[in-house]
Amino acid sequence: MMVDWPSPAKLNLFLYINGRRPDGYHDLQTLFQFLDYGDTLNFAPRQDNQIILLTPIDGVPNEQNLIVRAARMLQQFSNCHLGADISITKILPMGGGLGGGSSNAATVLVALNHLWKCGLTIDQLCKIGLTLGADVPVFIYGHAAFAEGVGEKLQPAQPKEKWYLVAHPGVHIPTPFIFNDPDLVRNTPKRTLTTLLASPFLNDCEPIARKRFPEVEQLISWLLEYAPSRLTGTGACVFSEFDTQAAAVDVLKQAPEWLHGFVAQGVNTSPLQAVLSRQE
Repeated sequence: MMVDWPSPAKLNLFLYINGRRPDGYHDLQTLFQFLDYGDTLNFAPRQDNQIILLTPIDGVPNEQNLIVRAARMLQQFSNCHLGADISITKILPMGGGLGGGSSNAATVLVALNHLWKCGLTIDQLCKIGLTLGADVPVFIYGHAAFAEGVGEKLQPAQPKEKWYLVAHPGVHIPTPFIFNDPDLVRNTPKRTLTTLLASPFLNDCEPIARKRFPEVEQLISWLLEYAPSRLTGTGACVFSEFDTQAAAVDVLKQAPEWLHGFVAQGVNTSPLQAVLSRQE
């Protein structure tokens, strides 16, 4: 039986940049929560070592696609000689700040580790994942987390599981564009999780996104009329938080035609972990 393996979106409920490292990356503090919404992947193991992506993504060569790269790295790390036919139903926007590519890579590592019977631990999978992207480990870890370092130092967290209206302004914001901006705040003081949870949630990347992309400014300005709203990650998606699904849906119904969005619930246990636990 073919199993649907979820590849959920994430939100950065807050994001603070504490400094720039010698390697060019940034030290940050962020709170990750998953959404019960995302892409779906399917896998059919092969007896040869071929990795075949049946649903290529326009503009992304297969060998550069994180799905293929993750599968190849798992083969190398575990010395596995099996392969897989992989297909994806893609609904998360690229460059949206929802972690779509990182989530895809994590789902590949978790699912194929199970299907190929590699026997790698979560920590080993996270080590592979970190070489593919700073956000990959949290998707493998599978629980809402307070992250530090470049996003790889994870501590379990239990934020409220609110409902969110997530909206895309129709622009693609490459992560390096934000992190290389000379006006980006890079010296927010580090604080404890307890202090951060008791403070208003903010995103240090948001002022840059709003200043450089009028579409983001327009989107946040409209959403703020209805609920607390902010950027996720480095953008471009923006989310508004609500206590009920009905309240979020009601605002989405009032949205102007240029606003493209969806309503989803924040969840502290990843849908990917729920599927994995049923398989084991």
